Formats: sequence, C-alpha cells, structure tokens
Amino acid sequence: MFALIDGNNFYVSCERAFRPSLRGLPVVVLSNNDGCAISRSDEAKAMGIKMGQPYYQFKHLERTSRLVCLSANFELYGDMSARMMAIAAGLGPLQEIYSIDESFIGDLDGITDLTRRAHAVRDRILRWTSIPTCIGLAPTKTLAKLCNHIAKDAERKPGSYPAELARVCNWNELPRHIKLEVLQRTPAGDIWGIGKRIAAKLQAHGIRSALDVARMPTAQVRGEWGVVLERTVRELQGISCISLEQAPAPKQQIACTRSFGKAISTLPPLIEAVSEFASRAALKLRSSDQLAGALLVFAHTSPFRPGPRFNKSSLIQLHPPTADTTQLVSAAAAGVQKIYESGYELAKAGVLLMDLCSGSSQQQSDLLFEAPSIQRDRSQLMQAMDRINARYGKATVHIASTGQTQSNDAAWSMKQERRTPRYTTQLDEIPIARA
Repeated sequence: MFALIDGNNFYVSCERAFRPSLRGLPVVVLSNNDGCAISRSDEAKAMGIKMGQPYYQFKHLERTSRLVCLSANFELYGDMSARMMAIAAGLGPLQEIYSIDESFIGDLDGITDLTRRAHAVRDRILRWTSIPTCIGLAPTKTLAKLCNHIAKDAERKPGSYPAELARVCNWNELPRHIKLEVLQRTPAGDIWGIGKRIAAKLQAHGIRSALDVARMPTAQVRGEWGVVLERTVRELQGISCISLEQAPAPKQQIACTRSFGKAISTLPPLIEAVSEFASRAALKLRSSDQLAGALLVFAHTSPFRPGPRFNKSSLIQLHPPTADTTQLVSAAAAGVQKIYESGYELAKAGVLLMDLCSGSSQQQSDLLFEAPSIQRDRSQLMQAMDRINARYGKATVHIASTGQTQSNDAAWSMKQERRTPRYTTQLDEIPIARA
C-alpha cells in the first residue's frame, strides 16, 4: 500500500497559516515578478482565475471582488514544506518527497486501520502547521494519486463523491461500482504519467478514460506503446510497478534563471546578476556532491515588449570540472561580457551548469587542455563559506562581483511588492503577539 499526502492550495495555505484573516477570501499567489497565478484558493478558482493566468488579466478583481494577490514567498513555503513532510513521515516507514507539497509514503501493508491512521496524521498536520491536506491510499502509486484527487473533490465539491471519501480516500475500501465510476469519469490525460501527447494519441484510438486505459491488453500496449504506458496500465489494474525513490537521482543539469524586476541595459548590473545566479547554482552543485564540466550563460529581451530583440548565450568549458564558486562566477562573468551588446533592454538572464559528474569521483585530466601551473584546492574554503551562510543567512559571505548590497535590493532583483514576511526563517520578521 502507498499513500500520497498533498497540501491543498499549498502556497495559499502557507499564507493563511500566519494570516487567518485571509480565510474565506479569494487569494492568489503570484509567480516571480508578480507575473501570473501559481496558487489559488478555492474562492479564487470559483471566480474563474486559471493557473498560470497573467496577473494583469485579473488585477481588476482586487478592486471589485476583494481578491487578495500576494508575491511568492518561497523561503516561507520551503520551510513550511519541511515541517509538513516531517509530520507526514509518521504515517509509514518509507517516504518519497515528490514535490514541495506532495509526499508518497510506502510500506503500509502491515498497518491496521490505515484509513483511521491517515485521518490522524492529516489532523496532526493541520493542528501543528495549519496546512490542510488530503490523502489517497492505494496498492499502487498511480491509484494513490487518483485517490488523492477523489479526496479533494469530495471535500471541495459536496455531492461529487460520497462524503466519507473527503480528505482521505482508500482504494481498497471503495465498492466495485464506485471504482468503475471513478475510472470512467477520469480522462486518460489526467492519469499520472500520461501527458497531453500520449492522451491525444490514445483518444485517436478511442481510449478516452482511465477505465479504457485500465482495460487495454498489456501485451498489446508493450508492443505498440512501450513499457512506460504498460506500467501505467498495470498500475491502474492494481499491480504495483513504480517503487518509492528514497534517494533522488543525480541531477543532469542545474539552472538558476530569473526575470528582472526592471529591464537592464548596461553591463555592470548584468554581471552582478549572473554572478549571483552562478553563486546559487554552485551551492546547489556542492549540496548534491557534484562537479560541473561546462557552464552556459544567457540573456535576452522580453518577447512581449516593443523594441529591438536580443537573445544570446555563451558556453564555457571547465577544465577540470569544478564546484568552486569563484571559478564558476568568473566563467559566468566572462561569458556574459562576451555576449553583451549595448542598446537592448534585457529582461532575463541565467546560468546553467552542465556535464555534471560526481564530486567524489577521480577526474582524469584532459590531455588536450593544459592545466594551470598552480591549481588551488578551495574545497575547504567553499565548505566554510557554506557553513557561515547557513548559520548567518544567505550572502553573508559572497563574491564581490555580486555587488555590495543584498540581491533583494539590487537593480536587477525580482519584483516582490506584495511579499509577506518570512515568518519562520528570518528573526527580524517573526510576528510579535501583544496582549
């Protein structure tokens, strides 16, 4: 048995945890630079606001319908996610954190009265973090995803499913006719693991619902569609084919890209921006114990604004591969100087680390490239810098080319005019209760 625990409207729920006055109001959390909707309360969804819809299309609702729009507060959301996942782990012995608001729990077969235990864990998460969740229980991960969807619909849309399925839905406890109804009502494209392209091909063959997919002959599926769809078919039939991934797979690439709060037209702030992005990427690289063999830096103008267009990138090979912030920042700065041209209003830039390899592996020197006469080992320096920044805050120690000020105050920083305090991670932003 597997469980999928999912935070409801997670970013909005994190905001409501510290501002109870937002409960019952339509709330939207906006993306970087307050561009579009990335989380919506049920009240905002009822107003017709779509996921990914640009802010300018619904901003008038702030005046007419009491809509509350907030800038994304990812530092708060990440910390609240860690708290929620720690409590969710109490449901069973194995856990796979699938996303910031979703967690699979496995090896639940020996737990008696699993549904009651799931309700208890859900109530504990709500009591300790104020994050409402729904839980799907099933013999496969694909069916657990489906049951989680049922639990949400039964709670949000009374009458869509029996009331007892709200919040927690256990596939093994559903009557056969309910199972068939659920599979029949679920479009094939909504099944976990089936994308739009495969769904369109299935529909062309008359396969429209999850029930149609579950009834496909597995031998035929393997021959005509491949092993991935065959695995999905078997999962819908109740045969577990997808195990928990307790250790994340090594990253193939690490990217740090941002749209600017306001356009950049000169070189110095652009160097500051890519230096900051390279520093963040380097930290991610070291945390995964990897080295980068190449770095790609890019910058471009907005495709939606009038004016001349600019879109260029530069690839820098790193010999030998490195996780040294100083070397990565130097490469990024050199790359952006190479592609920079005056006369353009740049809207976005980024750094992409490529050709990643294990940091613990022995790297053979490349005979085609001459190694520097003195190759300093800065690994201990990088570790010391990471420890200081972890203890005293990001950018306490930073590379000079990132600028004299914190990145949030830089000319190229993101627009976050509506960001709420980082209640759980910044000491000077902790709320104060007065009698």
